[in-house]
Amino acid sequence: QVFSMKRYQELIAPYARLLPHENISRVSEVVTGERSVYVFFARSYGDMHSYVRACKRLPEEEAARLFGQMAAAVAHCHEHGVVLRDLKLRKFVFADLQRSRARGESVTWGDQSVEAQSTACPGVQSSSPALLLTSGETSQLFADEWSLGVVLYTMLVGRYPFQDVEPAALFNKIRRGVFSVPESLSPRAKCLVRCVLRKSPAERLEASEILLHPWLRCGGTASAPAPLGPTDRHGADQVVPDFDRSEDADYL
Repeated sequence: QVFSMKRYQELIAPYARLLPHENISRVSEVVTGERSVYVFFARSYGDMHSYVRACKRLPEEEAARLFGQMAAAVAHCHEHGVVLRDLKLRKFVFADLQRSRARGESVTWGDQSVEAQSTACPGVQSSSPALLLTSGETSQLFADEWSLGVVLYTMLVGRYPFQDVEPAALFNKIRRGVFSVPESLSPRAKCLVRCVLRKSPAERLEASEILLHPWLRCGGTASAPAPLGPTDRHGADQVVPDFDRSEDADYL
């Protein structure tokens, strides 16, 4: 990646703060030029967005395996006081040719307040309701967890949970926080989606709690051991009609 000379230290600061983690890319080399700085990461084998788009949607077992690694990366960042900006599928790459290991890349240092994040201009599809309001959430940690919910929904369904050809209508749907969950998903997969895509930040599962959900613990299969944490505290479904358009014209 290429950074400007003025900003590169700020942009790679999270990597210095984070302890090594198998699901987060590490900086392998930094080369300084006259005007730019070139930051090299370990080799990757494509990004998650391109993969999901090519597959249309992922089987639950595969989605559970990959999403669990993505949630682990976010939980590790949060544990060390690093919040993420514009969290989405493109921010995750494959660490191996077999596409069995996901790794977070482009970890960006961010202030934990929503006010500080309001100028970051995240992708609208991944934005939490409070980021589109003048007030609301007090922590970007909650926004990261909302974005994880958007990522999970997209992996399982093959489209974004909130879609509309008109930006104003799209913003309104996100602010309302209502969406439809296909009946084709397993009950535990639907439960996890609903537990993360909650309009109220206080009702969302944290990244560390997501890892304890039965759907992830059983690897997306039909049966699961008893839950380790309060993973079923949110129950009500949220419904809004589906749409076939998104920011990339096709489903993704």
